[in-house]
Amino acid sequence: MPELNIQTKPLRDDAYLFTLEGFLDAHTFEQLDETIQSIFEKNVFNIVADMTGVEYISSAGAGVFIGSLSVAQEGGGNIVLVNPTENVREVFDLLGLSQIFMIEPDIDAALAKF
Repeated sequence: MPELNIQTKPLRDDAYLFTLEGFLDAHTFEQLDETIQSIFEKNVFNIVADMTGVEYISSAGAGVFIGSLSVAQEGGGNIVLVNPTENVREVFDLLGLSQIFMIEPDIDAALAKF
């Protein structure tokens, strides 16, 4: 079964970097959701999600970002996606999420959005 690897690290006091690799689907989305919630519990609501290594995302995986975005914005933050693969970009385009999420080419550009 394909896996999802998540690494997190603070970029600033008010922002965390999530580096995602693998498959974000019905089998792995809870792992991402729990990781995001743990950052929100630290009162950090700005998340940069480096999607360079995500090979596949399902609607369940995209749903984690949708649900988390509203929590981030309520906390005064946002979620910015960095360099999604073509497969991930297609899913976001098909679901209309490219209109909702900021998508940047690199981490520095994403940080500048906060």
